Amino acid sequence: MLFPVSGIEVSPFVPPLVACVISFFTSMGGVSGAFLLLPFQVSVLGYTSPSVSSTNQLYNIVAIPSGVLRYIREGRMVWPLTWIVVAGTLPGVLLGAIIRVKYLPDPGRFKLFAALVLLYIGGRMLRDLLKAKAPGQTKNSSEARFQALVQAHRTRQAEAGRQGGTVLPVACVKHFTLKSICYEFYGEVHTAPTLGILVLSAIVGIVGGVYGIGGGAIIAPFFVSFYRLPVYTVAGAALMGTFVTSVAGVAFYQLIAPLYPTMSVAPDWKLGILFGLGGMVGMYLGALCQKYVPAKYIKWMLSGLILFLAVKYLAEATY
Repeated sequence: MLFPVSGIEVSPFVPPLVACVISFFTSMGGVSGAFLLLPFQVSVLGYTSPSVSSTNQLYNIVAIPSGVLRYIREGRMVWPLTWIVVAGTLPGVLLGAIIRVKYLPDPGRFKLFAALVLLYIGGRMLRDLLKAKAPGQTKNSSEARFQALVQAHRTRQAEAGRQGGTVLPVACVKHFTLKSICYEFYGEVHTAPTLGILVLSAIVGIVGGVYGIGGGAIIAPFFVSFYRLPVYTVAGAALMGTFVTSVAGVAFYQLIAPLYPTMSVAPDWKLGILFGLGGMVGMYLGALCQKYVPAKYIKWMLSGLILFLAVKYLAEATY
């Protein structure tokens, strides 16, 4: 099947299948998978024009709602954190779109930028994984207790021989002010600075607008490693923020496309929707299975893949 906007020819079954596999694993860490889908489009499909960034964001729009819905139903959506992320990344992603079209249309230069983004994401995750744990941290962390409670819940279900059972506790917001946001998760109280998250989100929005992601791939690891927020509560907020900013990003790329008649800027709607449909299935399944998978396994998997792609792009980049 030929996709005229991107100029690539591929079976219509390939995009949704690839997106489904990628999003299943990445959504467990609060990431839509767009940061890995872009390398697939660039390196495998040969889609290198600026419109690949907007197509990637279109994937987010179609794929993310299923995962977000699952987090909402399970009570793991920290809404104040979500809206802070949206408020910060929204203006940034529009500025990032302009930078992508105006200063990084060349595939070689864009690969250098992409490599630096991936290197930061993967390096930070790897550093967090290798950092020595404080005495008792592993046993007493909310993530460890979360796994223990989920396991006990499944055991009770199996013994009862029925679905349902005890409802798992949810994240409870204690207060939300201009100074900080505070919420409780399995008996642990977590606090993060409102203005700090806002500034971080704005920077992430610019990077995300250039790369073609909503920013969840950058901001989710930062929340976990820097602010020490549990990945099980960050995931929903990061995905929701990515969805809203991706809507703005796609609309903006489409709007400025007529200003660049010799360049492919607007998204490839057919290709993006096919990716999104596969991502929708994978993201829902990933959100469903996340609570059964230890967080460290998710982080090791993502960091290894990210660093591999970063090194690959550094070797292929134009300096």
